[in-house]
Amino acid sequence: MQEYIAKRVLEISNYIIESKSTVRQTAGVFGVSKSTVHKDVTERLPLLNEVVAGQVREILANNKAERHLRGGMATKRKYEHLAEGQ
Repeated sequence: MQEYIAKRVLEISNYIIESKSTVRQTAGVFGVSKSTVHKDVTERLPLLNEVVAGQVREILANNKAERHLRGGMATKRKYEHLAEGQ
């Protein structure tokens, strides 16, 4: 693995742990695609640091479990905003 990729993987991982952010949010912060973030934390990170990989895995599993709630809240805000315009 090239050095700049390993550095990015560790930076992304630390960011996810500190902020408990989603893959999509992390991708936006680092200016890479969601696919890149996902590959970094699921395939590359375990090769570099298994302990950190476990922590990131837990956060991503929690985010996945909560995503239907976030989606529902976004839809609610959307329609509340539309109702205010009438």
